This record gives sequence, structure tokens and C-alpha cells, in this order.
Amino acid sequence: MSRRSVLAAAAAMAALAASAGPAPAVPGAGQGHGRPRADRHVDNRFWTTAADWRTGTAEGTAVTAGARPGLRVARAAGRTDYADPHTGKTATWEYARWTSPVHRSTVPATELIASWNADTPKGTWLQTELRGTYDDGKKTPWYVMGRWASGDDKDKDIRRTSVDDQTDGRSTVWTDTLSLDGAAAGPRVVSYQLRLTLYRRPGTTVTPTVWRAGAMASAVPDRFTVPASEPGLAKELKVPRYSQEIHAGQYPEYDNGGEAWCSPTSSQMIIEYWGRRPTPADLAWVDPSYADPQVCHAARQTFDYQYDGCGNWPFNAAYAATYKDLQGVVTRLASLTELETLIAAGIPAITSQSFLKEELTGAGYGTAGHLMTVVGFTADGDVIANDPASPSNPAVRRVYQRREWENIWLRTKRKNAAGKVVSGTGGVCYLYFPTKLSAAQRRALAAVGVR
Repeated sequence: MSRRSVLAAAAAMAALAASAGPAPAVPGAGQGHGRPRADRHVDNRFWTTAADWRTGTAEGTAVTAGARPGLRVARAAGRTDYADPHTGKTATWEYARWTSPVHRSTVPATELIASWNADTPKGTWLQTELRGTYDDGKKTPWYVMGRWASGDDKDKDIRRTSVDDQTDGRSTVWTDTLSLDGAAAGPRVVSYQLRLTLYRRPGTTVTPTVWRAGAMASAVPDRFTVPASEPGLAKELKVPRYSQEIHAGQYPEYDNGGEAWCSPTSSQMIIEYWGRRPTPADLAWVDPSYADPQVCHAARQTFDYQYDGCGNWPFNAAYAATYKDLQGVVTRLASLTELETLIAAGIPAITSQSFLKEELTGAGYGTAGHLMTVVGFTADGDVIANDPASPSNPAVRRVYQRREWENIWLRTKRKNAAGKVVSGTGGVCYLYFPTKLSAAQRRALAAVGVR
């Protein structure tokens, strides 16, 4: 399965255990449409509109015009040298910067995950940072949440990367997640700012463009089990089925090959569900004897050179957004009912879960972290998932028992095979969707707090 060990560090586990209060009530079928529920433990804030971008502090950035407003470099605010730890090369870049206004979260957060959608032509890149304010008024440092370039031209691009060893003794960045270190009585992050720095080669006019940026703040209750929800939908979406396992041994430089590609494989399924595909030129580097070369491409384009894997959550969302008019976010959902709301509107979801073999009937494996694509629900309410950890493409469609699947996805604590208490994902998912949405799709996304 994926090499990602989901917040397995003790500090991150303590952070998940830090949230106060009982587990949230699970809404009944049909509830919550149009706006997020007040009892959700998740707050999403994304900057996407021209008005949003104008609320921030601009240092050399300007707002792009048109149907998809964003930020671009209008003038250089400064120059800096960047020593790429993954190539050993140092280069000079000019940059412009945008800093968001302070966003006060609706939940005092124990975790924050940033995500962004951007176009980064060759010779450009983007750095996303986050600075939180604790409930005692003290601030975190500016944490780097990702250095992103969609390409990997060895002469023109940096290596996309997360940044390790970031902590202030109260919070720590674990690859893509800012997690509070404290136990139950520890601090919370009550507000935050994002800072986007857009880089390009000096003397050029080419520029990155950022269309969407924001963060998900959450304080999911500490729990081994979650309340059961009642089935409310029978529907299945026609999502392409791709197996990661048929790529075993291919391109081991990217996360040891296909057997670890659950995240990019799932991403590619939904990208193609929305009618987007890589071009023949994009795939020209792939061995023509390999089936589904677009899966190899997705693995290469999501690879995090520091994490040494393809399971960086925001990198997958950013990859999806490299396709025309497609958007991607990382968030958490509160229940299977919220997933039903999305499926009803024609929006599949990529979910992250961890479990022992005996905890998910029919899976045939256990995992410390794995991504699946939820495509529907049976008449009995069971989950229909495209599970990339399958031996062939036809075998990818699986039906998993509702109660088992609900628990392995939404819990924040579990026991591993050795009986040790480790973390669960607490409902993490990726949502990809086009810029042009139906009214029903906009309502469904708003119902889970995404705009």
C-alpha cells in the first residue's frame, strides 16, 4: 500500500487526542444541504475570487482578469537564492508575494492542512506558508507547507518538496500537516494567515498563477469508533477504474513503483471522470509497453522529493488542478451522509483510511495508510469504492460494508497489528471538481464546507 504513515508520530497522535467535547452528531439523510452544519469540527477557508485576492497584502502581485481570477507576478518584489536540497544546485530567483488577511477559524484547531491550485510554467514555482495564532495570542513561525512546481525539468524547475524539521515546540509540520503537539490541555490554533510567494527566473515575464489557495483547520474528536449513520442514497458514478498493482516495479524512483501509488492512481481516476487526460506529449516519457501510462505520469507529477513518496495530500490536489478548469482541495468530512450528499450531486471523493485486514471485509489486506475513490452506495447503503489496491483494473470496483468502512475512515485512533495505539485519518479526503458547476453541485460542496 502507500508508504504514507498517516500522522504516525507521537506528537501528531497527541494532537488528534487534544480536541475537547463529544463526537459530533451524525446528520440524517438529506440534512445539511446548502451550508455546513454548526456541529462540524472542520473549518475551510479558500481564497478564489478577485475580491478575495484583493483583500490580501500584495508585494508585487496582481490579480488576473477573466473567468478564473488568480494571482500573478506583476513586478519583482525582491530576489533570493534558493539551494535546492534535491539537486544540489543554487539558483537566483525573483519573487512577488501575497499575504492573506487573518482568518479566524470556526473551530479551535489541532490540525491545519493547506492546499492550492496553480499554473507553474517552466522556470517558475510557488511556496505556500502558514502562520497560526494560538489561543493565548502567541504566533507560530511561518511554516512552509509546500514548495510546488508542476514540472520537473532538471535545468529549469526546482524539485517539488515538503520541508521537514519545522517546529516551535508547540506545533510541528509533518510533511503536509501542521499538527499541535500538546495533549488534552494543550494549545489550539484559533486563527491563521497564508503567505504565497511566486518565483520566476530573473529578467523573464513568465509567471506562476495561483487560482485557489486556503486551508482546512480541524479539531476532530478523539475516538476509536464513530456513530453509525443511516443509509440515505443508492447511486453509483461511472468513474474509470485503475489498478496501482499492475504498475508494480515500474519507475521505482517514484515511491518504489506502482505498489505504492494509491494516491496518484486514485487522483487519475477522478481527473478522467471529469473528462481530463494528459496529452500524448505528456506521456511520451513513459515506456510504451506499460498499460495506463497516465498513472505513471500522475505518480511522477505528485512525487514529493523530501517525503520520497507520492502520497502528499496537497500535492495530489495541486496536480489535479493542472488540468484545464479543474480544482482540487484537501478537507475532512464528518460522516458518510456527507459523502452521500456529494455522490448525489455527481461528485466522487478520494478518501484516506488505515485498517487491519480483519477490519474491512473483502479488502484482503491491511494498511497504515491507503487512498480509495468512493464512487457510490448500494441500495443497502454499503460503500462502492474504486480500490486501486486490486490485482487488475476490472477488480478495482469493490463493495465494502458500510459500518466497517465508516469506522476505519472517520476514526482518529486505532490499534495496529502489534496492539499499539496509532492514529487514524479522521475523515480526510480529496475533492476534485470543475470550475463550472451545476447549482446542485455548488450546494453539495457548500454543505461540506467547500466553496
